[in-house]
Amino acid sequence: MLKNLNLLKTHGYINGQWVGDNVKSRFDVTNAYTNEVISTLPDMGKKETDEAILAANAAWPEWRSRTAKERAAILKKWFDLIMSNQEDLAMLMTAEQGKPLAEARGEVGYGASFIEWFAEEGKRTYGDVIPTPANDRRILVIKQPIGVVASITPWNFPIAMITRKCAPALAAGCPVVIKPAAETPLSALAIAELADQAGIPKGIINVIVGTNSSEIGLALTDSKIVRKLSFTGSTAVGKILTRNCADTMKKVSMELGGNAPFIVFDDADLDAAVAGAMISKFRNTGQTCVCTNRFLVQEGIYEEFVKRLADAVKSLNVGNGMDEGVNQGPLISLEALDKVKDHLSDAVDRGAVIVAGGKPHQNGGTMFEPTVVSNVDSSMKIASEETFGPLAPIFKFSTEQEAIDMANDTEFGLASYFFTNDINRIWRVSEALEYGMVGVNEGVISNEVAPFGGIKESGLGREGSHYGIDDFLELKYICMGGLK
Repeated sequence: MLKNLNLLKTHGYINGQWVGDNVKSRFDVTNAYTNEVISTLPDMGKKETDEAILAANAAWPEWRSRTAKERAAILKKWFDLIMSNQEDLAMLMTAEQGKPLAEARGEVGYGASFIEWFAEEGKRTYGDVIPTPANDRRILVIKQPIGVVASITPWNFPIAMITRKCAPALAAGCPVVIKPAAETPLSALAIAELADQAGIPKGIINVIVGTNSSEIGLALTDSKIVRKLSFTGSTAVGKILTRNCADTMKKVSMELGGNAPFIVFDDADLDAAVAGAMISKFRNTGQTCVCTNRFLVQEGIYEEFVKRLADAVKSLNVGNGMDEGVNQGPLISLEALDKVKDHLSDAVDRGAVIVAGGKPHQNGGTMFEPTVVSNVDSSMKIASEETFGPLAPIFKFSTEQEAIDMANDTEFGLASYFFTNDINRIWRVSEALEYGMVGVNEGVISNEVAPFGGIKESGLGREGSHYGIDDFLELKYICMGGLK
């Protein structure tokens, strides 16, 4: 399957070595579509995590002493290697995660873009000279790398979620310990191999693989050496990690769950709105934290939008992500499938109407038909819980203020979208939505140059953009006195 078989690893990666032969238990990584075993890996725990932390800390002084330009040159080699192995990395990702190959190729490019971006941003971590209150002293502010960074990443974007965290950390001069999801460790190990080839020193990147997330997570949060933890995943787990980090006063970045609204006003371009809805809702089979969870459509165009979206959904090709023309893959697990079924049955029991899809796909496994439901209201689970699957519920609203109130009626605040051609409304609604990110007449808003992150219970901190490196730096104030 792979041209470069060296990318398929069967070990963890600590201090520049492929390790794990001494680990007693192992776990299988399976193909998301066929359920066939792709690879078997050591089931690491606290012992290996502690070793990785110590290795990272030992390697840190030499890495931080290098100039930002020197680190940038190495990161650019890593970027080039990832892009030259794009097809293999995409195939590996599709195998373990299930997303269509075209999406996987896109993710490889998207993930690599953060490495390229932060390689340059590392050179721009400017300090300040502050006007002094006294003539005999000067006030300087410098930025320095925070130290060992722990990165815990999810299965839905197994490469991009790593590079989005690790690229700024490395560019700033920090070493990293990565814990990828047990469902998708192979992507992480593959890019670690390419990092090694790029010349990133031993100990600067470490990858711990294992199924005991609690044990590994506690080792990371309890460590006094780890200075920063960056996590992408559920809000519930993010809260636990944040609490655990409090004892050692770690800096944390949390990119957590969402309940994204997608508002369509009656003056919107419906063709553009439907196109935006399709990519926002059904990308990665609805398994992204910024996927639309609720469609809010103004009453004057409600029926027409429902019809158009249902027609578009019926054209989706569900199957094996490796096959040409497939644009919907499997859900990640039976639990994920059960959640979609539960949300749908709850909605139907409360009066919702299935307009398209509505049942497990004929291909079996964890496949589910892309589904559209109308006549949805706030009493249903899908109004408040993140489905994380190919289920599109469509709510109806009357006024602009009602749409804003419905959109904001959630503890989450990650991504939001709305479509309108009224410039005055664009400003009003953009400012009124309680979300860290707002897409106006766009269904895809993530890129390396913009700050990604949420407010309320959707997280802390930002990833990407020139803001994204700040979380990996400490400010130091230097007062120079005795000057004459």
